Amino acid sequence: MGEEEPRTQPMPPISPAQARANAAAVRMLRRLITGDSPPTAPLSIVDRLAGSPYANPRIQVGGVDESARRTLDFALLLAETMFRYGAGALEVEASMIAVTAALGLQHIEVDITNQSVAINYAPRDQTPIQLLRVVRSWTSNYAGLALVHQLVSEIAAGGVARDEATRRLQAITKRTKPFPKWAVTAAYSLFAALFVGVLGGGLTASLIAFLSNVGVSLVGRAMARWRFPDFFSTLASAFLVTLIALLVFWAQVPIAPAIVVVGGILLLLPTARLVSATQDAINGFPVTAAGRYLSAFLTFAALVAGIAVASLAAELLGVTRIDVTQTFPAAYPYWVQVLLIGGAVAAIAITEQTSRRLVIPTALVGIVGYLALTGAQLLGVGDRISPAVSAVVIGFLARLVALRMGAPQLVVAVPAALILLPGLTIFRSMYVATLDAAQLSAGAGGMLTAMAIILGAAAGIVLGDNLARPFTRSVASVERRRRWMRR
Repeated sequence: MGEEEPRTQPMPPISPAQARANAAAVRMLRRLITGDSPPTAPLSIVDRLAGSPYANPRIQVGGVDESARRTLDFALLLAETMFRYGAGALEVEASMIAVTAALGLQHIEVDITNQSVAINYAPRDQTPIQLLRVVRSWTSNYAGLALVHQLVSEIAAGGVARDEATRRLQAITKRTKPFPKWAVTAAYSLFAALFVGVLGGGLTASLIAFLSNVGVSLVGRAMARWRFPDFFSTLASAFLVTLIALLVFWAQVPIAPAIVVVGGILLLLPTARLVSATQDAINGFPVTAAGRYLSAFLTFAALVAGIAVASLAAELLGVTRIDVTQTFPAAYPYWVQVLLIGGAVAAIAITEQTSRRLVIPTALVGIVGYLALTGAQLLGVGDRISPAVSAVVIGFLARLVALRMGAPQLVVAVPAALILLPGLTIFRSMYVATLDAAQLSAGAGGMLTAMAIILGAAAGIVLGDNLARPFTRSVASVERRRRWMRR
């Protein structure tokens, strides 16, 4: 007898519930493998709002706005205002997309370059509209930028109509800045005095820095009235503060001139421009980033020229060369330095015309950033990497604080991060390269080191901003709902 063939057991019947579960599992696996849309499908313009404070705006569903041109004009005026006040390209683009979507316009495209904003509206079966706006002036007005941010949030929440939004935006552009000119001049000089104390200068050095920066502020304001380009205004300011410090040292006043110069030139550095340029480069706006980097490079060139001319002029006057390699012991205990940092950051915020209610929070973020800088140095991270580590902390906290107070991250991050910039390295490099041809390569190397630190700090701010996004989604949505309910 042959062996009996094994009998196959019949499969038990599948219940309808199990069949639905299997089908759901297959759909889930297919979604994980292929995604929700084909790989070549175009990205929806509203998807660009993901991660921004304006994600998921309330979109009007009543059809295409018949007066689309007025909505586009409002979006361009909004973009121009934000650019003038120092916003980055990504924030400007997100704001334009949010307001046009919330006001009922679809099928739009936004193109942003260094000085221009273009918007194209091409609905189906209708004549397309393409508009362009060029930004020709800039001003320090972080308070105005915060107000624009709040306005966009309310529009995205569905609580502001177009006509009212236009009226409010025009009111923001005409609104008086929070601090008068004399207060800005005093804050500009106070920052230099306080930061000189942090670097190791005593009361005399701080007083010299304060008085010299009063003169720098007045000279810069006068040159602005005479329509001088920013390049020459920055050059004249760097020349003045360097020459005053060297002449005071020549008069045998017990100060360290290098520290006084650093206090004077630090506010002349294009911090906000570099942060915005780095943010634009990372976020996919290469043309805007290139333009801002070029502008920042020209500012550095003006600083270098001013320091070089002042050093040569002092040499011709018989001023003894100073030893720029010397280090300076701390003039105050560490806790006093922390307080000085807080005051210096608050002074920077005032010079940038930050909203009054944001001055103290910005100062606190700066203090935490300084503590992070000190901690990184104590851990042996190094003087080149420590500012970048501190910048990540500042960028992270700045987003948390700014969004909770109805402002963009840049408003808090830039003033708080200014303390990280290597002004002493810049002055030492330029002084050595100017007066000693044999040290030209050493001076150039020092400038490259300074640029690496500055770019690292700018990139750290952007990284901190991105790291904080998962923690601020609920903050932005809750704040928008709260504003919408108050309407």
